[in-house]
Amino acid sequence: MLVVRSIRSAGPVSRMLVQRQTRLASTSGGPSSLLLIEHQGGKIDAGTLSALTAASQMGGEVTGLVVGTSEEVKVVLDSAKKLKGLTKVLHSSSPLYGEPLAEQLTPLLQEILKSNAFTHLLASHSTTAKSLLPRLAATLDLPAISDITSVKNDSDGSTTFERPIYAGNAISTVKAPSTIPLKIFTVRGTAFDKAGLDGSPVEDSAVNPVDVPDVPTQHLKTSLTQSDRPDLGVANKVVSGGRALKSAEIFSATLHPLADVLGAAVGASRAAVDAGYADNSLQVGQTGKIVAPELYVALGISGAIQHLAGMKDSKLIVAVNKDPDAPIFQVADVGLVADLFEAVPQMVEKLKK
Repeated sequence: MLVVRSIRSAGPVSRMLVQRQTRLASTSGGPSSLLLIEHQGGKIDAGTLSALTAASQMGGEVTGLVVGTSEEVKVVLDSAKKLKGLTKVLHSSSPLYGEPLAEQLTPLLQEILKSNAFTHLLASHSTTAKSLLPRLAATLDLPAISDITSVKNDSDGSTTFERPIYAGNAISTVKAPSTIPLKIFTVRGTAFDKAGLDGSPVEDSAVNPVDVPDVPTQHLKTSLTQSDRPDLGVANKVVSGGRALKSAEIFSATLHPLADVLGAAVGASRAAVDAGYADNSLQVGQTGKIVAPELYVALGISGAIQHLAGMKDSKLIVAVNKDPDAPIFQVADVGLVADLFEAVPQMVEKLKK
């Protein structure tokens, strides 16, 4: 099923951006994209690398933006300047930017857009971007497109996107016409390869921070789940468990040995998370994380449509379930109808050999 949608034209608030886009088209002959470079602990997020690949596919120039405290920016900037596909890096540092709150970053982006003729603004489909970009789009009276899996810049100045809808059961083709001066969108990380980190260094330029008095939102704390296993969102192998694992203790005792021997990340279905078997940071699915590893092992997961939306793009899907009619077998490359409490220990034993 193919859904075709057309986005409305720009409103009066964004007419100044139309003029800048026209000037850009006459000088560069291609798009000019601004990429939000997200980072954590001094490392650039994997989703940003995929978003950079998406931006590079459109052609033209791609400028990166690094925001954070002065210490964070100093650490990340060297890596950002070497990202393959970037032509320039902007950076802005302030204690205000220690936590990426949309209310604090929106004024900064507004100032950057006023002084630069960008035609596209993009970021990975992260928690930060899902908060920031729609807010910015609203202030500019522009549409925002989320979670795109394909992008093409057309010769007439329009841009055509594809994005999944209805839990991934249909693909919507969205065309943003040339009358929209700035196309704002987020990128599904699993749909694009990651850009390289070993490019030639590009020039960088500092941008003055924008003071935001009386910020209505305050960051209280950040709680991170510590694990020695690979990060679920970017892991090449994932072992996930469902409601059939009965308790948090059984979930850990069953999944962790298999994940350890495979060097895999651990995931869970929503049913397992809601039952308290696993932390919500491990949830895979429409309302959790979208993953596309080389190997996805589903243990005791029935295969609800919401879960399939988060993992059906995996390269090799292995399912173990004692119900032969479980929906998970419809998408599995390898299926085993068996009691997982008997099958998994045998798998671990075989893999150790």
